[in-house]
Amino acid sequence: MEQYNWNDIPEEQVNPLMTRKVIQMPGVRVLQLQFKKGAVVPVHHHLDEQITMVCSGALRFESNGRAVILHSGDVLRVPSDLPHSAEALEDSTSTEIFIAPTS
Repeated sequence: MEQYNWNDIPEEQVNPLMTRKVIQMPGVRVLQLQFKKGAVVPVHHHLDEQITMVCSGALRFESNGRAVILHSGDVLRVPSDLPHSAEALEDSTSTEIFIAPTS
């Protein structure tokens, strides 16, 4: 077993409105993200499957013309290689899990 504590993980400034902390494990990354209202994650895609769990605030995700708004307690699965974007509708935090594809 390996134990981690978010207080021990260095914070990275992604852009002026967003910070993150990353725990890297074999095949899995776990991120703690802090968004200021108005933060935007532009359209992107990745091979990893993404699970987003909103801890506080509200995030708007969009993919292929479909939008969903997530609030505290909501969980969203983003399949591998699906183009998507996100916007913070208010100050928000989320925990995100990225699972590498298996061969």
